[in-house]
Amino acid sequence: MAQAPPASAWDGKGSQQELMYKDECIVVDDNDCITGHASKYDVHRFNAKQPQGRLHRAFSVFLFNSQNQLLLQQRASTKITFPKVWTNTCCSHPLHGYDPGEVDDYSSVASGAVMGTKRAAVRKLGHELGIPPHQLPLDRFKFLTRLHYCAADEETYGPKAEWGEHEIDYILFVKADVDVAPNSEEVDAYEYVNITQLKSMMKPTSGLLWSPWFRILANHFLENWWQDIDKTLQTNDHVDLHKIHKI
Repeated sequence: MAQAPPASAWDGKGSQQELMYKDECIVVDDNDCITGHASKYDVHRFNAKQPQGRLHRAFSVFLFNSQNQLLLQQRASTKITFPKVWTNTCCSHPLHGYDPGEVDDYSSVASGAVMGTKRAAVRKLGHELGIPPHQLPLDRFKFLTRLHYCAADEETYGPKAEWGEHEIDYILFVKADVDVAPNSEEVDAYEYVNITQLKSMMKPTSGLLWSPWFRILANHFLENWWQDIDKTLQTNDHVDLHKIHKI
């Protein structure tokens, strides 16, 4: 299990607090139609006015190496939402007002192109894990489907948690051998695993914490997609562009 270097070893810009206010997430309705935009701080706040935060777009990247091992990360202990949990390779948000654009319109989603979301994925894989963009061409990413879920961060903040996630999550698969140099403000540790190793890590006796979105995907979809990863990436057998899975 690899650990992230000290924060001083990374020269990225923006602390967790700064990004909560500067990043503008894409706000959507239950059908994933864009209704506006709001700060990351605003969309993740759970309170009396918005008890489930504000529904917004996100993405989850599952990156596999040439040995078909999945790259996992443990979110940094300094993260405001879901710190210290293990999860898939990268989970973040396409942003409003970003250049190059990260907002996908209806036709882009319907065609499966989602170039904006893929650009956001490459940006965040670089920011969180230090993966060079040239190692992740956009055409290597496969958009499979969308997941609508809501989860308060009760593990960190208790039963009346004022932080959480309420997202329509775009699921992206990619296969590449990459260089990893994690940003310690984002990632505490990372590890490549096969299916058997992942199942062992997710047992209650392991003592490891897991993100709610990853648990949903692991319990309902992941093994089927992973069993023949090349088929998943090269065909549309597991692609479902029109359904938003609400779990």
